[in-house]
Amino acid sequence: MLHNINIDENSHLKLKIITIKNKYINILGITTKRATDIALALLGIILALPVFALIAVLVALDGGPVLYSHQRIGKNGQNFGCLKFRTMILGAQDCLDEYLACNPEERQEWEQHQKLMFDPRTTAIGQFLRKTSLDELPQLFNVLVGDMSFVGPRPVTQAELLHFYGRKARFYTSIRPGITGPWQISGRSEIGYSQRVLLDTRYAMRHSLMEDLVILMRTPAAILSGRGAR
Repeated sequence: MLHNINIDENSHLKLKIITIKNKYINILGITTKRATDIALALLGIILALPVFALIAVLVALDGGPVLYSHQRIGKNGQNFGCLKFRTMILGAQDCLDEYLACNPEERQEWEQHQKLMFDPRTTAIGQFLRKTSLDELPQLFNVLVGDMSFVGPRPVTQAELLHFYGRKARFYTSIRPGITGPWQISGRSEIGYSQRVLLDTRYAMRHSLMEDLVILMRTPAAILSGRGAR
């Protein structure tokens, strides 16, 4: 399989970003994927407005902000603010540091998955939002502006990309991260991070509109099952 390969320096990630363009992926497929993302994002935002309003009220009850923007790495290694409904208490980082310092087994779980089965930072409404993935609804706006796609690797932090992806980071940064993707339909947090990297790499190398459709069709069942949700 032939590719065009571009190599760029990225000062944020402190590594070289290698963008791989498959010559057999034509401009029609790329344009269709982006057009589909925009159409589905607009439709989703309009249909979900009542849900947005209800969740916003419930999240704001503790006096904190409704939305949470976390810096993640997108296509070509660019930083963007990944939007979520806030699911954590105020002062969450201090709470996490203290909890991990007192619980070495949980620290090991955190270092392996960057998630905890029991997260002391999560609010009551936050637990529900995470379980149902409703906390990720605001990412429809990320899709609309082009930071994300509906289907792709889950957006990761700079630290995760450097530590877990290593040389495979070039595949992750070759496409837009997604709201859903192979990780979501394969067990989410039940699988190790190394397997997640392999899933993301395979998707980046071989993804197609047909595969995107299959992933989108399997996502609702994966969410309803609650498998691997944290």
